[in-house]
This record gives sequence, structure tokens and C-alpha cells, in this order.
Amino acid sequence: MFNNWQDCKHILCIRPDNMGDLLMTGPALRALKTSFGAKITVLTSSMAAGIARFMPEIDEVITCDLPWVKTESPVDISIFEQTVALLKQKQFDAAVIFTVYSQNPLPTVMLAYLAGIPRRLAYCRENPYLLLTEWVPDKEPYSIIKHQVRRDLDLVGSVGASTEDESLNLKIATDAKERVISKLQQKAINTDKPWLILHPGVSEVKRQYPKKNWVDTGHSLVNELGYQLLITGSTGEKQLTEDLQKAIGKGSYATGGLFTLEEFIALIEMAVAVVSVNTGTVHIAAASGTPCVVLYAQTNPQHTPWKVPNCVLPFSVPQNLQSSNEVIRFVHEQLYKDFVPIPDSEQVLKAVKTLLQTNLAYR
Repeated sequence: MFNNWQDCKHILCIRPDNMGDLLMTGPALRALKTSFGAKITVLTSSMAAGIARFMPEIDEVITCDLPWVKTESPVDISIFEQTVALLKQKQFDAAVIFTVYSQNPLPTVMLAYLAGIPRRLAYCRENPYLLLTEWVPDKEPYSIIKHQVRRDLDLVGSVGASTEDESLNLKIATDAKERVISKLQQKAINTDKPWLILHPGVSEVKRQYPKKNWVDTGHSLVNELGYQLLITGSTGEKQLTEDLQKAIGKGSYATGGLFTLEEFIALIEMAVAVVSVNTGTVHIAAASGTPCVVLYAQTNPQHTPWKVPNCVLPFSVPQNLQSSNEVIRFVHEQLYKDFVPIPDSEQVLKAVKTLLQTNLAYR
């Protein structure tokens, strides 16, 4: 146990990554909030800031894109002085820096250090000296690999924070489902008939599931199970969803760009199941209690669906697309040396059937 954090009533939590990363941090944020009666401010990226609005553990959001995290555009160096000044102004009692095991926390820790935040907690592989006041030596992935949610819970547990509710959680407006129903009906989709979600879009090419496989899977699900298929995606993925719908045909509907994020959460809550690549959609499904089948490129073994009925269908990442990060390469050599082919439509169909046949999957 580290220094007493009971007096920490305003805590900065830094998670400057993607939407799914922040969502998996939710239980740890809940632990800090409930254990210490603290206000939780999250500093996160523009990619994740949207989901933060629906995480009940979060009281305030600061958006900041940092150059040591993947971003879509160059970062103005003035952001550092501005961010440090803002953090000083907020007068936080403590800062917690959340990372995956392949990240170095120290660039992020420096923001909290320069802002004069008196307590600073993070995992770190090397000795951080004065940068961290609470240092948890990072044993991952060389000695153990934990699920990301467990990793984050264990980090805050080191300062005495815990929660009995370790589930992911999202809270949306009461009229969100009504808005979804209205939009679906405008597209002539029968809202009295249950639907499955197919989510094909990826943030990285190495996670892609081939178009032909999506089409074959769509045909199998429609013909064998008779569910409507809603092919989802962002506005930028609208063409992808339309192309897949045309190829799958009857029983499928393209909805790329149709929903706000809040409505997308509601859509997933109402779905029978989700079939998706390993992306933030899977973690929204976990937070919604919706069973999911994940077409899982072998990149991050710690990011599987948390506490929800699921089936993970792994496949190998092509050698030319594998990470240059030496920590990730170590994991690949330990876990993923054997080639795993891309799962076919029959495997996906079987996985969906298995989920729907379990008592946990019926909602």
C-alpha cells in the first residue's frame, strides 16, 4: 500500500488513447471515485472524448492529443504549455496515468509533474525517480499478462481504491432508443424484428477482416438465422457499409454514418448480438451486456470483451503489418508464433449460434 489517498478529492486520470481504451478504464475510475469520494477529471484524446460523456464515473473531461499517442494530425507544441497551465489551475490532489503494457508512461507523467500535482501514480518498467510518487513496477508482459481492465483496477488498488462493480458501464439519455427506432423506420427497417450488428470498420489495416468473408458471413447469418443485419460504421465508413450491403443483399441494411455515438450505444443495447473486428464497438457491447463475436487480429491479447458472453475468433497479422514495438514483438513471439488462418463464415455462424443458445445470451 502506498501513501494514504483518502484525502484526494480531485483526481486527474490520464488515458490519452482510443475510445475502447478509455472505456476499459471505467471500473478503475469508479474505484477511485467511490473509495475516496473524489471528483474524477479525465484527460484523454479527441478520439476518446466522445465516449467519456456517457461514462458515469467521469465528472469532467479535458481533451488533448499528444504526439506519443497515435493521432490523425500533427500536434501543435504549444499544447504542452497550455495543458500544464490548465492542470495547474485545476489544483488536482493526485494524478493516475493509465497505460497498456507496451507504452512508456513517462512522457505523460511529465505533464502531471510540471503541473505540480503532488501524487502521481503509474506503472513503469524503468525507475522513474522523482517523476512518480507512487511507482508500480510493470511486470507485464514479461512475467504475466492481465486483461486491461484488471491491470487498471490493480493499479488503483495499490493506493487503496476498489469497487465491487467491476463491469463496464455507459449511461445514455432515456430517449436515445426512441431516436434509433425512428431512424431505422425511416430506412424501412422492421423495428419489431430483432437484429444482429455487423461492424467491419477498423482503425488499423492489420485488424481487417476481408470483404469476401464479411459477405459470406452475412449470407450465412441471414439464411441460417433469419435475423436482420445492420452493418454499422462511422460517417467515414459509410461507403464500406453500403458496399457490403449491396454484396450481401436481402436482409442486410447499411447504416454507416446514420447514428450519433449515443444512438450507436442504444442500437447495440437493443441488438441480439454484435459481430465485429477488435475495436471500440466490442467494448461498447460489453458495457451494454450485448453478446459479441470478435474477429480478433492477434495484436493485443489483453483487450478481449470484459464480463459479457463472447466468442473470440483469432487470426494472424501478416508479417509486413506487425508492430515494430519490441514489447509487442516479444508478446507475438511468445503467443502468436503459430499461424492462425482467418476464420470463415461457418466459424462465425457457429459462434453466433453458440452465444444465442446460452442462457446468458438471452436478453
